[in-house]
Amino acid sequence: MSSHALLDVIVLLIALYFLKALYTRKNHAPLPPSPKGFPVIGNILDLPRGGAWRTFTEWGEKFGSDVVSFTNFGKHTIVLNTSAAAFALLDKKSSIYSDRPTLMMAGQLCRYDNGLPLSRYHTPPGRFRGMRRMFKGLFGTKELAEKFVGVEERCNREFLKKVGESPERLFEHIRWLVGSVILEITYGYQVKSEDDPIVEKIETSLEQFVEATTPGAFLVDIIPSLRFVPEWFPGAGWKRKASLWGRTRMEMLRIPFEYVKAQMAAGTVTPSFVSNLLEGREVGDEEEFDIMCAAGSMHGAGSDTTIASINSFLLAMTLHPSVQATARAELDRVVGPDRLPNLADRKDLVYLEAVMKEVTRLNPIGPLGLPHRVTEDDVYEGYLIPKDSVVFANIWQMLHEPSVYHNPHEFNPSRFLGPNPERDPSDFCFGFGRRICPGLHLADLTIYLTCATILSVFEISKVVDPKNGEVITPTGEYTGRLVNHPKPFVCDIKPRSTAAEGLIRALCA
Repeated sequence: MSSHALLDVIVLLIALYFLKALYTRKNHAPLPPSPKGFPVIGNILDLPRGGAWRTFTEWGEKFGSDVVSFTNFGKHTIVLNTSAAAFALLDKKSSIYSDRPTLMMAGQLCRYDNGLPLSRYHTPPGRFRGMRRMFKGLFGTKELAEKFVGVEERCNREFLKKVGESPERLFEHIRWLVGSVILEITYGYQVKSEDDPIVEKIETSLEQFVEATTPGAFLVDIIPSLRFVPEWFPGAGWKRKASLWGRTRMEMLRIPFEYVKAQMAAGTVTPSFVSNLLEGREVGDEEEFDIMCAAGSMHGAGSDTTIASINSFLLAMTLHPSVQATARAELDRVVGPDRLPNLADRKDLVYLEAVMKEVTRLNPIGPLGLPHRVTEDDVYEGYLIPKDSVVFANIWQMLHEPSVYHNPHEFNPSRFLGPNPERDPSDFCFGFGRRICPGLHLADLTIYLTCATILSVFEISKVVDPKNGEVITPTGEYTGRLVNHPKPFVCDIKPRSTAAEGLIRALCA
């Protein structure tokens, strides 16, 4: 292309940009307030690489608005900074706010859009609703999820044994625990070791998914036409990466699914999510693929978020020993020293429940959730929400709103106790409308049983450096990514008493 032709194209793009902006101003309500951007590129230079929810919160405070916006190359993104706005749009108008935007890197190139989290709402027809029905039939209510208490408790006992034998590998054991629970429920597959090949494949794919969905990480998400760049082109390493990640994604779906089919053919299958959907009927190729993708969504989306929640709990217990002591005293009173806490104890463990809520509130694992896409023009409080806009719910800000939570940056489980408890974080942290997390009851069950079990037999404390005797205090910082994990930290975990040590040995014998 000659330099004159290139200049003509640039001038045309700029003209189209201003014509579109002029048309929008003349024919519609104004967009929500936004930082002043640049022609064509919009606000791309205003966006941070991590922790965007804090930036969006600052914009809301600056403009005095519950809703803010920004543009990238003419594409609108709307951020809802209050629960009132999120419920008004994502819940009450869910028929037009339940779609997902096209994520070019993660969705189309790596093929994560065939799973439930990134699937489109209307296309292919009925696919999204079909996968939701699969989940609802297995654990769509608290009562259905509680059918898996036996699996949870058995895996928890093995987890205690592992931590007792090698406490320095605590975080590896947590990954084993969560992966074991989800894989057994999903595929009837029992994980034997931390280096299990299926677990490793799933974790590799999850790491790739998180990187692929990180806002601003790949230019192709901002300039979609770059998807046509060939892999051999200089500087196209991201395209080769997408091909590799796409293959890992399909292997992560296929390998455990084929395991179930082989077990069914041999007559040795353990009942599971997949076997229940395949058993006793003819399943066509398209439906089988949907079942495979639904199963992949179950362990893909569920394991990483649950691990992040448990690790956040451990970080909070390390940083707040007095809170840990109060929760343990309650466990002693309700459960006693001779057994582990169970599901029936939960109604009486009110302080522990408050601790888990406060861990969730202070550092939500999904601060912005996943993006929604609006399928029709809409107006909210006088502001235009244009069709095809990407819409984020700023869950982090909702959980730090001073009018809802007193001293919101302070770790204080007592805010959820007494005659006037503050709002339950679960109202926000599992998403909104027709996109609310379908596995929330199972995740909640796993987190409760794991946290209660750990506290009942172990003491968690800061590590003392053996070289200089200094206490190592974790920074309390988080990764700032799609799934917001605590940054790596160290803690000391050991049986809290001789009786607890004996209980671990007896349970695991």
